Amino acid sequence: MTKTLLVLLMVLGMSTAAIAKDAAAPPAMGKGARSPFMAALADLKWVALPERPGMEYALITGDPATRAYTQMRKVPAGTANPLHRHSSELTNVIISGVWYTGPDSASARDFGPGSIVMMPADWPHVSGCRPGADCVFYQDGKGRFDFKPVPPGAVK
Repeated sequence: MTKTLLVLLMVLGMSTAAIAKDAAAPPAMGKGARSPFMAALADLKWVALPERPGMEYALITGDPATRAYTQMRKVPAGTANPLHRHSSELTNVIISGVWYTGPDSASARDFGPGSIVMMPADWPHVSGCRPGADCVFYQDGKGRFDFKPVPPGAVK
């Protein structure tokens, strides 16, 4: 699983230096050099996601409350998120479980491990984790994270 995450991060154009830029790592040898950020999934510090009870995240860089960020996200199996939007672009790389998303429940697609799902800002969609196994994914947010429900019938 760790090898899969590293390959997917490379696909997204992320270097270990970019991942570590906000980490509290001491400078390495040389002026301005930083130590790489390395963490096993089991060693990450998971905290509750305030906007979505039952979900957790482990922050890697940035601050999802105020600006761009990267994080790992855990979503319990069987979770269903109603139609909603996010103010900023999100890219998810699925590590485990089966994540689904789409403009509505009828057309939502399933995405298993290794899948990359980029959602533009303000795109109305449903999402969730299929029953059977919790979903874990890497998330890159281009701005602060929010969850804005869309009233039924508001999207045509």
